[in-house]
Amino acid sequence: MAVPKFEDLIIYEGEDTIVVNKPALISTLDDRVNKEVNLLLLAKKYQRDLQACHRLDKETSGALIFAKNPESYRNISIQFQNRKVDKTYHAVIEGVHKFENLEVDLPILNLRKERVKVDQKDGKKAKTLFNSIEFYKNYTLVECKPITGRLHQIRIHLSSLGAVIVGDEVYGGIPFLLSRIKKKYKTKTGEEERPIMNRFSLHAHRVVFKNIKQENIEVIAEYPKDFAVLKKLLDKHNS
Repeated sequence: MAVPKFEDLIIYEGEDTIVVNKPALISTLDDRVNKEVNLLLLAKKYQRDLQACHRLDKETSGALIFAKNPESYRNISIQFQNRKVDKTYHAVIEGVHKFENLEVDLPILNLRKERVKVDQKDGKKAKTLFNSIEFYKNYTLVECKPITGRLHQIRIHLSSLGAVIVGDEVYGGIPFLLSRIKKKYKTKTGEEERPIMNRFSLHAHRVVFKNIKQENIEVIAEYPKDFAVLKKLLDKHNS
């Protein structure tokens, strides 16, 4: 993929913080294994003192907070530690699920190779709230609000409900193919059908935090093109 310009990703800039709409398929921090371009590296080219206040999975898109100075970084870090940062994600999940303020409180244990599992004995406390937003014949658009911030928390909690995120093959999902919802869909002769998204469908849609002046900052990250196309196709062929 083409390397984006950091300034093109900015959706909010204040005196002490910047919020970007992170593209999918780019790591937040340094990837020591693959040595790929990461968002922090791009941020520091834009402004040397910028620091990422949290991280999103490589495949996850959406709102990501950067601090402009050490004081701002401490301010945001304390809010994350005290669970005062309000984060809202949107996901498309397999099946029709009616969630109304459903609280999932299941401890999570980190495994090797960026994978986790629910583990009542050795896992760390993890809590997520779920609300269904829109229903389709075979899918649901769901709002996810993580109270804690464990690795892969939303993904494993949804999987534990039998509501795996579309395209999340690590936790039992399958890629979204248009042929699954469009009648009489045919590929061109000799061509193999490609998934609509080449990642799982999880997007950090909204974040609310306080700046150094203790003013509330609310930022909405619009859907990226691939997520928007997926929803448009569901609206047209699976509603």
